[in-house]
Amino acid sequence: MPAAQDPLELVARAREGQQRAVAKLISLVENASPQLREVAAALAPHAGNAQIVGLTGAPGVGKSTTTSALVTELRARDLRVGVLAVDPSSPFSGGALLGDRVRMGEHATDDGVFIRSMATRGHLGGLAWATPQALRVLDAAGCDVVLVETVGVGQSEVDVARLADTTVVLLAPGMGDGVQAAKAGILEIGDVFAVNKADRDGARQTVRELKNMLHLREGAEAADHGTGTEPWTPRVLSMVASRTEGIDALADAVTEHRAWSESSGALRERRRRRAQSEIEAISLEQVRLRMEGLRGGSALPSLADRVLAGEIDPYRAADELRAGAVDV
Repeated sequence: MPAAQDPLELVARAREGQQRAVAKLISLVENASPQLREVAAALAPHAGNAQIVGLTGAPGVGKSTTTSALVTELRARDLRVGVLAVDPSSPFSGGALLGDRVRMGEHATDDGVFIRSMATRGHLGGLAWATPQALRVLDAAGCDVVLVETVGVGQSEVDVARLADTTVVLLAPGMGDGVQAAKAGILEIGDVFAVNKADRDGARQTVRELKNMLHLREGAEAADHGTGTEPWTPRVLSMVASRTEGIDALADAVTEHRAWSESSGALRERRRRRAQSEIEAISLEQVRLRMEGLRGGSALPSLADRVLAGEIDPYRAADELRAGAVDV
């Protein structure tokens, strides 16, 4: 293979801060390259340092504006920042509909920031299937914080909580009260709640409702309790991201949650669950691909004929197909 495509060399160049190497590694991941195993093996020793921050919320709450403002604040604190903006897939090309340079162009020339748009490619839950490995690339490349901005797909967006060390839920006045927020499941996933567009009517009411709903949640099982310390109390903040008002408080809350997570043991537990989910997903994908390969052969039609003939039942047929897929 060409030297430039050698995973070990690409990882070494990415760790030196070469953005083209970082971009190439993410492309290998996103395109499910045959080199993916080599890339993963090369990245593994260098990952685990970055704080993964998920930003989620309904469409229109200002996720992109908040992300851009938060990048500026984190850079002012001398932190290297990565951004994965997960966009809906184009129905024509399969690529992200919105380009990273268009959305956060002010950071495009900053070597301390790497921004990448990724397409969901039909994956539900607001995240692209390749996001975990892409995060590992940015982590290994020396990012202190990686922001994951998810698509606004409403209730199914809770996927981000399984991926992030800290989950920031964005809301805006007039986009649903606290009860609706509870129904959407966001009260369970949020570590920090930020009411954006706080200069609009109804902002104080939204903050008050959120605090009341979170108070009612106290005593129930939260997303992470940690071990040996007081449970984390979700922060509720007000801000106007378009004017960068309150962004410093948001960055402080994210930093506080990281410190609590490390001291309580919650960070390790959350990352363990993330690794378990990733291992399971990879295993299931491998079986699925093998079964697709069998579908093109004679095994599946033969099993279907035996079911129709009454020789075996569908469950026995599925067992045989699965066994064949695993053994391939």
